[in-house]
Amino acid sequence: MTVLKAVYRAVVNNFLVLAAAAAAVVLLRWHGEVAARVRDVAPLHAAMAAVVAAGVARLVRARRGREVYLVEYGCFRPRPCYRAPFATCLEHAHLMPYLVDEESVAFAIRLLERSGLGDETCVPDAYHYMPPDRSLRASRDETELVIFSAVDDAFARSALGPDDIDVLIVNCSIFTPTPVFADMVVNRYKLRAEVQNVNLSGMGCSAGLVSVGLAKNLLQVAPPGTNVLIVSTEILSSQYYVGTERAMLLPNCLFRMGAAAMILSNSPEHARYRLGRVVRTVTAARDTDYRCVFQEEDDKGNTGIRLSKDLAATAGHALKSNIAAFGPLVLPASEQLLVAASFLKRKLLSGRAKVRLYRPDFRTAFEHFCIHAGGRGVIDEVQHGLGLSDDDVEASRMTLHRFGNTSSSSVLYELAYLEAKGRMKKGDRVWMISFGAGFDCNSVAWECVKPPADADGPWLDCIHRYPVDLPEVAKDV
Repeated sequence: MTVLKAVYRAVVNNFLVLAAAAAAVVLLRWHGEVAARVRDVAPLHAAMAAVVAAGVARLVRARRGREVYLVEYGCFRPRPCYRAPFATCLEHAHLMPYLVDEESVAFAIRLLERSGLGDETCVPDAYHYMPPDRSLRASRDETELVIFSAVDDAFARSALGPDDIDVLIVNCSIFTPTPVFADMVVNRYKLRAEVQNVNLSGMGCSAGLVSVGLAKNLLQVAPPGTNVLIVSTEILSSQYYVGTERAMLLPNCLFRMGAAAMILSNSPEHARYRLGRVVRTVTAARDTDYRCVFQEEDDKGNTGIRLSKDLAATAGHALKSNIAAFGPLVLPASEQLLVAASFLKRKLLSGRAKVRLYRPDFRTAFEHFCIHAGGRGVIDEVQHGLGLSDDDVEASRMTLHRFGNTSSSSVLYELAYLEAKGRMKKGDRVWMISFGAGFDCNSVAWECVKPPADADGPWLDCIHRYPVDLPEVAKDV
């Protein structure tokens, strides 16, 4: 069966090559007659055909837009002093009974034990105080630490510098001070006065890939050699929830400090990855999806983010809609044909038999998967929905274990994991998937142009210890 499937894929996916070979054989066999017919064509007609062909080719290239490339990226690597092991979390909770009751503490500890997070995840200085420092100053300090570290790392690993940046895109969902983060970056790195900058907020963990889509649209119509700096982060200091609502305690347990910076360009020079398809799906028209990740006050006036118990199911629903648009753009013809055949069979046998639609094998289109490390349940849902193996989701699970949910920057930590493990090869394709408030699901495809020369990234001091075995846990909390 495996051999037959391999033969089927080889034939269908290379149909055009086989057809061209057959045409070449026919031409070689009848080359005399073909040559005579070509000589009979009037020169004027031949010239007109060449002009039309050249014009069509130019229009196709214009519609396609310029290619977009990832030149380099960098991630914030927290120092050990920011660690928040379970023992510390438990101690702090017991020392702050005036903020959190015992029942809420017990719930949070059970959640942490089942979350997939390890003891090396890190939180900002503000979380190490009792009570937590939720001041504006603390948030600014965290912002400067994570953003500047990530951008410094990206520039240090790249041949480009601040003077080469033409567009700046910064995203952070909740904390948005004045001046905005984009202005903070411009001031720090003294970017040129004509640099275009955009600050995105409120999009949650999907904002990083939303920014990639925005950058792609800009670069495809920009002059050659245009460079875009993207910064993705989530600032935690001012967002610590001090109430007892279980659904609003979840972010305290899952989110950890992190940031990533990417340099994109429409020039292939120094490129490490070529950007492929980008698809964004928004399901905010559904009330349940819209309120799935919702900032509000509890009954005591404490502000926090409420995560719905249906978050994993909502992510699965959004992923299905996203795949419906993304799949036809990236899947090989062999998989698309099987999907179409199963759909046709279901239509023909409607009412007579229950026919399951064929689930395409995305491993025929991608060698690597970077699924947003939003939580153990989210990764499980995507793995089950796509039919992926444990090896396919290893980068996501290990990123969640080592760094926690770093929001919009998590997929870059996962890419760094794959590179640190030496698994990224030239020509390998990567599928990044992220989810965010709204509800959003984003898919971005990359193709490796040049593997990294070294693994000097956020995993530098710990990659030798991964992967680790994660304990099996019950699904109920």
